[in-house]
Amino acid sequence: MFATILVGTDGSDTATTAVRYAIDLARELDARLQIVSAYWGSAEQPKDAQWRVTAHREVISMLERAREDATAAGLTDVETFARQGDAADAILDVAEEQRADLIVVGNKGMTGAERFLLGSVPNRVSHHAPCSVLIVRTT
Repeated sequence: MFATILVGTDGSDTATTAVRYAIDLARELDARLQIVSAYWGSAEQPKDAQWRVTAHREVISMLERAREDATAAGLTDVETFARQGDAADAILDVAEEQRADLIVVGNKGMTGAERFLLGSVPNRVSHHAPCSVLIVRTT
């Protein structure tokens, strides 16, 4: 049913919960796991969001830790993707390129004014995904 599961993460506690859920699901279904994270290039980051920008090297490190967690859980087919730009776009692009069967995201994305200006990641992913989406309750 789900041969390829993709999960997005930003390293937050809620995203880590979604990654753990995706790892467990991939193990149970003997599925390939893809882990995606986004980073902003210094020239394109929103001016009001500079304090929360994740550098490329930090994303690579975070993805490697997630890969290690997945392999420690017994998964052998794990890929990671670091994409420059918006988190929802990164998830959607990789899902389409890799023909993911299921996207897993946490239910908490941006809050407050950010959500209304940029849209929450789970909301955008669920409305534009090329496949099924599982939104994990993370709180």
